[in-house]
Amino acid sequence: MEFEQHFTIPVPAEQAWNVLLDIERIAPCMPGTTLEEAEGDEFRGKVKVKVGPMTVTYSGTAKFVERDTQARRAVIEASGKEMRGAGTARAKITGTIDDRGGEAEVGVRTELAITGRPAQFGRGVMADVADKLLAQFADCVAGELGADQAPAADDRAGPPEGAHAGAEPAGPRPAAAAARPQSGPSDEAINLLDVAGAPLLRRVGPVLVALAGAAVVWWLRHRHRR
Repeated sequence: MEFEQHFTIPVPAEQAWNVLLDIERIAPCMPGTTLEEAEGDEFRGKVKVKVGPMTVTYSGTAKFVERDTQARRAVIEASGKEMRGAGTARAKITGTIDDRGGEAEVGVRTELAITGRPAQFGRGVMADVADKLLAQFADCVAGELGADQAPAADDRAGPPEGAHAGAEPAGPRPAAAAARPQSGPSDEAINLLDVAGAPLLRRVGPVLVALAGAAVVWWLRHRHRR
C-alpha cells in the first residue's frame, strides 16, 4: 500500500527541517508510539494499535537511509513484528519540506506492507487512518514549535517591575510552554475505531455482530444444558 499526505507548519522550512529530524523531540507527537532508544541514525520503539477490544503492539526498529539537508529530503526505513502474534509491518517513509512563503509544506510518502489482523481493513481504511493520524501529528509539532517561539517574545518584554535580575518569574507558566509534549513515552494505543470512525466500523461491524451472535447462541445452549 502507498499513501501520500501533505501538511503545513507555520514556521520557516529550515526550522521545520531541524525539528522533524529530531526523533527524540517529536516522538511524543506520534500517536501510539513509544520511543525506547535512539542512537545516531537508528532508533527502536513500539507502536500500539487498538480496534475495539483487540490491541496489537508492534516492536521494531527504524533508521535514516537518506538525509539530504540541501534538498530537505529524508528517507526512513522501518520494520516491526507483533509482540503477541505473527503479524509484521514494513514501511519506507520519504519526507520532503518546501518553503511556501515563510511556512513549511511537508510532504510524506509512505510505502507500507503489513500482515496480520490490521491488514484485513484494506487500503481505503488505512489511508483514512494515516490522514487523520498525520493531522494530529502536524498539530502537535506546530504546538511544539510555537512553544519555542513564545519565550522569546516574553524575554523581549523584560521582567516585571520590581523583579530582581535572575529571579524566577512568579505565577503560572505560559500556555504555549504547557502545550509542549511530554518527553516521556506514552502507552496510549492508536484506537482505529476513534480515528477512522464509520468507514472502519462498516468493515468491522459484521464481524462484531457475528461474534456477538455466536456468543448468544453459546450462552443459550449452555443455559439449556443446565
